[in-house]
Amino acid sequence: MKRNAEKSDEVLDSMSFFRSHWAVWKFVGATYEKMNWNRLYIGYSLILNLFITIWFPTHMSFLLFRNDSLSDNISNLAMVSTCASCSCKTFICMLKFRKIGRMEQLLRQLDLRVKTEEEKVVYRWLKIQLRVILYLILSLYVTLGLLAEIGFLVQTERLLMYPGWFPFDWAKSTRNFYVAHVYQSIGLGVQIMQNYANDCFPSMMLCITAAHIKMLYLRFEKVGEDPSLNAEQQLEACITDHKSLLELFRTLESFMSLQMLIQFAVSGVNLCTSIVGLLLSNEPLTIAYFVVYTVGLPLQIFPACYYGTDVELWFGKLPYAAFSCRWLAQTRSFKKKLMLFVERSLKRTAPMAGGMLSIHVSTFFSTLKFVYSLFSILIRMRK
Repeated sequence: MKRNAEKSDEVLDSMSFFRSHWAVWKFVGATYEKMNWNRLYIGYSLILNLFITIWFPTHMSFLLFRNDSLSDNISNLAMVSTCASCSCKTFICMLKFRKIGRMEQLLRQLDLRVKTEEEKVVYRWLKIQLRVILYLILSLYVTLGLLAEIGFLVQTERLLMYPGWFPFDWAKSTRNFYVAHVYQSIGLGVQIMQNYANDCFPSMMLCITAAHIKMLYLRFEKVGEDPSLNAEQQLEACITDHKSLLELFRTLESFMSLQMLIQFAVSGVNLCTSIVGLLLSNEPLTIAYFVVYTVGLPLQIFPACYYGTDVELWFGKLPYAAFSCRWLAQTRSFKKKLMLFVERSLKRTAPMAGGMLSIHVSTFFSTLKFVYSLFSILIRMRK
């Protein structure tokens, strides 16, 4: 009895899953409009983003293809492209940050509509999926950061964690060497946090959107089932939910479109270079780093592709849910509204990256095929 009472009193708040994202956005200076001490926060944001978000990938790019070995050049290329794309995605997020507020409002409206036990079962399964996405991406970045730091600590020569240019000679001064290392450690930590928020948010939002479409599907099936309720009002409420979901979808798509396009491009190139780096490496820690990096890159884009496919699938199922309700015994006005909804919902609704690539499982496998083709070309050129 207690368990049933707890389930019925369950508070639904989809935005609660993004608390760690809000902490990152506050840290990197994206939430300046919500701060009371606005000017001080903007100053902090400018300093942090100038010295880390902009300068961190820039200082490594100065030594691009100028290192002593091919393995170092490949490692440097992978880091420069990863950090540069992370910085671009962070600035895009800042420019479009107001859209997160609108998504938050729409999710609160949709959460209020979750009432039946069937819908709450979908919501509980959603929690599990979101935790898997969050912990998967977070553990990936933390592991890469730890491997990079361990590799620095166990090295016998005086080398930086990543090849980079500094306006002082770090090789001949112990103090300068540790100053450079501290800067790279802080820069790597900030970039890990930025990448976590950038890569995790679209996947989690698509997952939540797909879950709410599933719950709307269940709601549509129940329309007209209970004779004590007005079927037409139930239908109108479901149509309103559909409009909210479409607005949520379009807002999310416009927010993540460029970010996902950058992610697809960088993942394809970096996956190829990391495989080459793995084949050329002899150091155990370097091999471990490239193994995690090679496995992790597809995992960055797969959740978004999977749930992008899920969103398209469930949007496409809504017309069938509409005709699964008790519509035969309803009024002419009800049937007219139902037909209008079905006509509107027949239009394909699929998330796009940059208006060019669909965020879909097929795009994920196309990226892997591109990596294989590029890798084959590089191997032939080497021979």
